[in-house]
Amino acid sequence: MSEPESPQGERETSELAVDTTLLRRAFGTFATGVTVVSVGGESPHGMTANSFASVSLAPPLLLVCVDKGAAMHDIMLATGGFGVSVLAHHQEPVARHFANRHRPLGVAQFHAVDWRPGERTGAPLIEDAIARFECKLQGSYEAGDHTIFVGELLSVDTSADAAPLLFHKGRFLRPATEPATGRSEAA
Repeated sequence: MSEPESPQGERETSELAVDTTLLRRAFGTFATGVTVVSVGGESPHGMTANSFASVSLAPPLLLVCVDKGAAMHDIMLATGGFGVSVLAHHQEPVARHFANRHRPLGVAQFHAVDWRPGERTGAPLIEDAIARFECKLQGSYEAGDHTIFVGELLSVDTSADAAPLLFHKGRFLRPATEPATGRSEAA
């Protein structure tokens, strides 16, 4: 939905005064998967993120959103490539580790988890993740206090046998049942 135009044809910006605690709570009602976004190089870095989405199949694109104040933000811009590991239901400790602001920096932060370097980017990819992607940074777009990073896929692998780790209302969740078999096509 676009912003309404004024009689002179200019866009009007409406400012909605929202309590950020209320807004965080409302956004949290949407259950998401949990990922570790990572970059390689001389000083590899990882962070837990749930702002991840597929964008396009042709060309294959995905996006992650990163807070402008996060250490990952400037590192992603400088590196030009990144990895995304979609965590399985049993990997909550991995998610908590990469969400901890007091973890070691550089390669030392990866000593606590099983990982391997991506073949295309060198970005650390988490072992036993249900999907792993390597991306070339295709574009970055400022959006409020975050930047939307769009990655063009360089590699992908999956392990569809495990259920995902979920995040809902500020808490990690494991699915109560295994995923249903069969596939459906979205309209």
